[in-house]
Amino acid sequence: MDWHIKGREEYGFLPVVPEGDPRTDFIEFGLLRLRDGEEYRWGPEGKEAALVVLGGRCTVYAGVEAYEGIGERQDVFSGEAHAVFVPPGHRVRVVGLGDVEVAVCKAPSDREGPPRLIFPGEVRVRSVGKLNWRREVKEIVGPQVSAQHLLVGETVNPPGNWSSSPPHRHDFDRPPEEADMEEVYFFKVKPRQGFGIQRIYTEDRDVDEVYVVEDGDTVVIPRGYHPVVAGPGYRLCYLWVLAGRERILLPYDDPAHRWLKDVEPIVEEAGLQYQKSIGR
Repeated sequence: MDWHIKGREEYGFLPVVPEGDPRTDFIEFGLLRLRDGEEYRWGPEGKEAALVVLGGRCTVYAGVEAYEGIGERQDVFSGEAHAVFVPPGHRVRVVGLGDVEVAVCKAPSDREGPPRLIFPGEVRVRSVGKLNWRREVKEIVGPQVSAQHLLVGETVNPPGNWSSSPPHRHDFDRPPEEADMEEVYFFKVKPRQGFGIQRIYTEDRDVDEVYVVEDGDTVVIPRGYHPVVAGPGYRLCYLWVLAGRERILLPYDDPAHRWLKDVEPIVEEAGLQYQKSIGR
């Protein structure tokens, strides 16, 4: 099985995970790269969409709304994102203001409503994990947005650090322990010549894949535990797109590695004691 999609340096709209892709039931994912003054439009359609500005500036017209000059960051490592959530039934037009890159995340939906601009200050940012499995998790389209299926965010790994660790999955509907959701990761690396490693595996090893991911690559995760590590000396960010029948995020940690969470309070306490000992 090949769930790894290599990046392509092209302008216009790139349908990375198109409608009807056999690897997903809900998620469509594409990249929109525009030069100054170029535009791309679609709709209306029976899908909800999350447009995440990865870098650069653009104007987004959604239905009767016009969100002019959005996008404050140079790239995904330069702060939080502007995003636009568009429920089904609206026409969308994106116009580049200089070079801009926008992630276009879609899922089927019949939940109508007005479009919504998401400001960088609304993005929920959390530090997750400790030591070399510490990372920054950013919820862009989360509970504050009335989506039917989509959850969208970004995770940033420091050089050499792991994320989705302890490894987790979301393969089965058995709340409150787990909810079934498919996922897509889109990777950025800084400096760009760097790399990371993505593993996807199931307990019975029916799936056990390892991919070297580089800047601009995408990985589809229909099932399985899916940890990621950044190469030494390189920051790694991945946009994550989740969707399922129910919009509930209940990840299930691999029992073999769940002890990592158990030691996190001990690591934190040791750090506090050390800071006290040196007078901080």
